[in-house]
Amino acid sequence: QVQLVESGGGLVQAGGSLRLSCAASGSILSIDDWHWYRQAPGTGNQRELVARIDSGGSTNYADSVKGRFTISRDNARRTVFLQMNSLKSDDTAVYYCYALGLVGFGPVPHTVWGQGTQVTVSS
Repeated sequence: QVQLVESGGGLVQAGGSLRLSCAASGSILSIDDWHWYRQAPGTGNQRELVARIDSGGSTNYADSVKGRFTISRDNARRTVFLQMNSLKSDDTAVYYCYALGLVGFGPVPHTVWGQGTQVTVSS
């Protein structure tokens, strides 16, 4: 069974930093792309793509987080990170990791979501 386990969320003051981690468990050989999404309060079920990193290490960011957030990956540990600096109250949301293009030792899902981790930024 493939799972993504997130950690690193919490409460931080505006201007502070947090580092999110998302580790994949299960019989996985490789993961092509990693994404981080967030779902802010009052937006219903709408999730915003925050950052993405592909298998070659190329990255993309939402305009709202450019220059403040950095996505990185550790392929050996099947883990993705999101370093969040200069946090603002608008960054308050549940953050989800999302893995695409999984290849396993046996049958694995092509995509999988993490369970989400709450980030709250107080002003």
